[in-house]
Amino acid sequence: MKRRNLGWLLLGSVLSSSAWADMPLNLTQGVTQVSRDVYDLHMLTLWICTAIGVVVFGAMFWSMFFHRKSKGAKAADFHESTTVEILWTAIPIVILIAMAVPATITLIDMENNDDSDVTIQITGSQWKWHYKYFDQDIEYYSVLSTPREQYENQNGTSAKKGKYYLLEVDKPLVIPVNKKVRFLITSDDVIHAWWVPAFAVKQDANPGFINEAWTKVDEPGIYRGQCAELCGKDHGFMPIVVDVRSEADYAKWVKEQHQLAAMAAEAEKNSLNASVSMDELMALGESTYMAYCAACHQPTGLGLPPAFPALKGSPVALGDVNVHISTVFNGKAGTGMQGYGKQLSLKEIAAVVTYERNAWGNNTGDAVQAADVNSAVGGASTSTTGEKVTAAVEDIAEKVAEKLTPTEDLTKVYALDELMTMGEQVYATSCAACHQASGTGLPPVFPALDGSVIATGDVAKHLDMVINGSATNPAMAAFSSQLTKTQIAAVVTYERNAWSNKTGDLIQPADVDAASAK
Repeated sequence: MKRRNLGWLLLGSVLSSSAWADMPLNLTQGVTQVSRDVYDLHMLTLWICTAIGVVVFGAMFWSMFFHRKSKGAKAADFHESTTVEILWTAIPIVILIAMAVPATITLIDMENNDDSDVTIQITGSQWKWHYKYFDQDIEYYSVLSTPREQYENQNGTSAKKGKYYLLEVDKPLVIPVNKKVRFLITSDDVIHAWWVPAFAVKQDANPGFINEAWTKVDEPGIYRGQCAELCGKDHGFMPIVVDVRSEADYAKWVKEQHQLAAMAAEAEKNSLNASVSMDELMALGESTYMAYCAACHQPTGLGLPPAFPALKGSPVALGDVNVHISTVFNGKAGTGMQGYGKQLSLKEIAAVVTYERNAWGNNTGDAVQAADVNSAVGGASTSTTGEKVTAAVEDIAEKVAEKLTPTEDLTKVYALDELMTMGEQVYATSCAACHQASGTGLPPVFPALDGSVIATGDVAKHLDMVINGSATNPAMAAFSSQLTKTQIAAVVTYERNAWSNKTGDLIQPADVDAASAK
């Protein structure tokens, strides 16, 4: 094998660029202009290094052979040469410039995120990806779909591996062909890295920071990648699948996602009045547990202490059911337990809590219903779900907000203290993730609000930004469909008076109503 590879290397000078690209050990060309530029840069550098190697080693071997002692050669006796000094300084400089110019052009192009057609926020978490489309109001989680029996050895054996073993997900990232797609990449917990070789995109996902990347794919198809940063025990189970579709198919997919979201929200609302049998809860709970929980707490419920405690016989699974629900829904700060309130429906959370409280010999007999979950996390009774359901399933219920949000009194006048208290709550849930609790933001994508032109300038522009979003920065989403007019009034008042802003401006619901009508 080594002799064969050496033969290929020696014959490299007569192989075409396309032949090199087809070799399994070489860099792939990819399906974007940037990936092809990176490939061309790689090949240019390879040929330059090859030429240098041929010249240097050729001169060395020639000198060793023709000027060996057995032929009577004697070493020259000279101390220094100005000509040689100039040459071995000038030639490497010229070579470096020849390599640096195309490299700089390619790097600048890779960092140019201007004029994007679609903006998607990518958030890594242990061990899945969360995709949020700023322009289409779509978001979902993408999780490994390779069956567990294929990668878990049981009694020394495992199932036959599939074609895309550990490179398949339940929901791929869908993007349109021939459109510039900008990625805003961050993390919920530890450092991940979003890597798709065919796009020449590899960007770290750091908690608390936003990194940018972009792609424009020329060919529809399915492209696969992986997390490229060691992020924990299941790092290898965090694949990336990108489905590039034609513009017509992409538009159809967007429409389908909105329809599915509305149906899911309606189903979520109906689940609050339903009573599910223990058998059904256990069956759904087991499948949900295996998909979302077993990686950490293990199929046996024994966990991986101390990071991931056992659920079998645990105080959480046997104790106060409301504490158990809250832990699953909201997570637990300072631990590896993340919140599943936005990943699972209320029915799924009810089912997985029921399963954990009755599996592995726990046998509490508790049958948790969706209404119990809604109540435990601060929701209303089943007869007045309305706005509480919207809060519990914010990611899908936005599409039916008009159905679930009660009528507001737009004539009511609030005091500054009332608006600031309400505004702080709204800001913490809807704005702080991007602009930070301190108002310092995450520039340049999410600018600071403390002392900003928007928060201290024209009130009308501030209202328009929150209501309609930003035309120049797609990362700033419109909140008119997510928040009530009273909530918008409160959060704008808060932003204009919090931190060092202190403008003294009070925004009332009537002001928001008037601004929305323009």
